[in-house]
Amino acid sequence: MNRELGELLNELRVALPGVQVLFGFLLTPPLQAGFSKISMVERDIYFATLLTTAGATLLLVAPAAQHRLLFRQRDKEAMLLRFNRYAIWGLAFLGASLCGATLLVTSILFSMPPAVSTAAVVAVGVALLWFLRPLVLRRKDRL
Repeated sequence: MNRELGELLNELRVALPGVQVLFGFLLTPPLQAGFSKISMVERDIYFATLLTTAGATLLLVAPAAQHRLLFRQRDKEAMLLRFNRYAIWGLAFLGASLCGATLLVTSILFSMPPAVSTAAVVAVGVALLWFLRPLVLRRKDRL
């Protein structure tokens, strides 16, 4: 169980810098002069992306925070199961954030049709590489 907890926390160390950088970048556009010129659709995409990135940050940081606060409480197995769920949901929120950020930036650079296509490619990549492929392998191992 100690090894599994260590592995989970190390895996989160890979995802956290990316989500934190994305969140930091998302905090700055409203402070820029040109932000008021984006469309309402782009504003909605921005807001949804900001919220999913905040959600990803909360979920991916929660295991480290709870581990520290629950240190030596002899609840490691329950913590590990809970942290695993947080990590999976955190990655789902991060995937949504990547799609939203891609959609937003591409819509500003080009137009909405190429933006939707590009975000869809990112969504398919996230779904396949982060979730579907591992679940297929997991199911295959059980058979």
